[in-house]
Amino acid sequence: MKEIKEKVRDKNPKIRNPASRLPKELVRSAMLETKEKSRMLMDRMEVQTGEESPVEYAGNRMERVESRIGQESVSAAYRGGKKLAVKTREKVKERRNTQREESTSPLGQERDQDGMSAKAGEKQGKKGLSPAEKRIKLKPQAEQSVKEAGKRSVKTAPRVVKASPMVSEKVKTQAVLQKRQALKTMKAAREAKRAAMQFVQTAKQSAKTAKSTAKGLKVMAEATVHAVKSVFAALMAGGGAAIVILILIMGIIGGVAFIGGSQSSEPLSVEVLAHTPAIQKYANEFGIPEYVQAIQAIMMQESGGRGTDPMQASECPYNTQYPNTPGAIQDADYSIKVGVQYYADCVREAGCQSPQDMDKLKLSWQGYNYGNGYISWALEKFGGYSEANALQFSQEQAATHGWMGYGDPEYVPHVMRYYSGSGWFSGLFGNGQLVTIAKSQLGNEGGQKFWSWYGFDSREEWCACFVSWCADQAGLIQNGAVPKFALCTAGVDWFQEKGKWQSGGTIPTPGTIIFFDWDHDGASDHVGIVESCDGTTVHTIEGNSGDAVRQNNYSIYSQSILGYGLVVS
Repeated sequence: MKEIKEKVRDKNPKIRNPASRLPKELVRSAMLETKEKSRMLMDRMEVQTGEESPVEYAGNRMERVESRIGQESVSAAYRGGKKLAVKTREKVKERRNTQREESTSPLGQERDQDGMSAKAGEKQGKKGLSPAEKRIKLKPQAEQSVKEAGKRSVKTAPRVVKASPMVSEKVKTQAVLQKRQALKTMKAAREAKRAAMQFVQTAKQSAKTAKSTAKGLKVMAEATVHAVKSVFAALMAGGGAAIVILILIMGIIGGVAFIGGSQSSEPLSVEVLAHTPAIQKYANEFGIPEYVQAIQAIMMQESGGRGTDPMQASECPYNTQYPNTPGAIQDADYSIKVGVQYYADCVREAGCQSPQDMDKLKLSWQGYNYGNGYISWALEKFGGYSEANALQFSQEQAATHGWMGYGDPEYVPHVMRYYSGSGWFSGLFGNGQLVTIAKSQLGNEGGQKFWSWYGFDSREEWCACFVSWCADQAGLIQNGAVPKFALCTAGVDWFQEKGKWQSGGTIPTPGTIIFFDWDHDGASDHVGIVESCDGTTVHTIEGNSGDAVRQNNYSIYSQSILGYGLVVS
C-alpha cells in the first residue's frame, strides 16, 4: 500500500495542546486502558446484578445457534470465536503490563513510531504533570484519534463482547446462515423437480411399452423407485422445500396409480376357479398352502383350466399312470395332483420362502416350464432368474437337442398376467394388503400357525386368530385400525365402540372385516375378511372354514351376516 502523503507543515508549529504531540503508543495505551476499565466495570456490574458475562453471553448465543444449524459448523465457529476472544484478552493484558511499566519509568526514555524524540514528553513533565494526570488528560483526544484511525482501517473479526459490534456480527452471521439455507432449499427443489420430470418422461415411454409386454411394467417400476428415492433425498437436503416435494410425491404416486391401473392382473377363468378346491387340497398336502394363487396363475397359462390335463403335467416325473408325452393325462384331478407336487419341488429348490419373494417365485415358475434343472443352472451361473438367462437356457437346450425351440423363454411374464400379487403397487397398503395376505394363506388346514401365534398352547376356534394375524402382518393392529381379538363378540364390541360398524345388508369394500351370526341370536360366532363385492354377492376369505382357510360367497342380504367392521386407520 502506497504511503499517504501529508501536507508539509511548519517545522516549528505552535503547540496549543502539548498532549497531542505525545507518542502514539501512549495514546493507544490510554485508549486500551479506558476500554479495559469499562469492560471490567461492566463485568462487576453484571456479577452484582446476576447477569451473564460477555464470554458467557457469547457462549450461550453460540449454543442456541448450534441447536439450529448443526453441530459441526457451529463447533468450528465456537472454537474460532473462543480463540479470538482469548487472543484479544491476552493483547489487553499485554497492553496493561506495558502501561504499568511506562508508569514506573521516565517518560522520555522511548521513541515513538515516527522516530521523534521524547523531548516533548520531558518538557511536559517539567510542568508538573504526573503520568496518571497525563493519561487522564489524553483520554478525549486519544479516543478521537482511535475513532478516526478505525474509519481508515480494514474490518477485523469482532470481539465476543456484549456490545454493538457483536450485534452487528450476529446479524451478518444470521444473514449468511439464511442465505445458505435458501440455497439448500433451492437446490432441493431443483433436484425434486428434475426427478419428477425424469419420472414422467420414463413413465410415458413405459406406458407405451407395457401395452405389448410385461417388461414395460418392470421398467416403469424401476423408474418410479428411482424417482421416489431422488425425491426423498431432496427432501432430506432442504427442509424449506418439504411442501413442494410432498406434492411431487403425491403426483408421482397418483401417476403410477393411473398408469398402472390398466396393468392389473387378468381375471381367472371359470374353469380355474372350479379347480381351486383341488388346488388348495394338494397345495396343503405337499406343503405349499400359501402358493394357491401362484398355482392358479400357472394353470391359467398352461390351459386356462380346460381339458383333462389342466396343469400340463403329463411330462412331469411324478406322472406314473399315463405316458410321459404332452397331453397324455386324462384325469384333471390327477393332473392337478402331479402338477402341484412337481411345483412344490420347484419352490423348495428355488429357495422361495413366501409368495412375496418375487425373485425366487419367478425362478420357481420358469423352473416349472423348463424343468427344475433350469433352477440349479440359473442359481449356479447367475444367482437367480432373469429374462436374459431364461432365453439363453432355451437356446442352449434347443441347440443341444437339435430342436427348433425349447419351452417358453417368456413364461414368467406370461404367468404374471394372472397373478393377483403381480401389480407393482397392488396390495401394498391398508385394506388391499390385508386381502393379499389373507389370500396367501388359502389352503392352510388346522390353523396352528394362527392360534399358536395368538398365544394358545392347544387348538382353539381360530377364525378370529386368523383375521388378527393377517391384520398384524399388514400393520393394522400397530396403527390401531384393527384390534387383536380371539373372540368374535370382542371384535364386534371394539368396532361398535369405535364407531366403525356397518350393518348387514349393505355393500362392503374389500378388506372389511365381516362378522357372521349362524344361529341368529344377535351374537357373532364367526368372522372373515371381505375379498370383494360385486353388488349382489360378497366374496370372502375365512379362517377355520371347515378347519381351513377358504374362499366363500354370500348374498349381501344373507341373514347370517351380522355386520362389518370398517378398517379405517
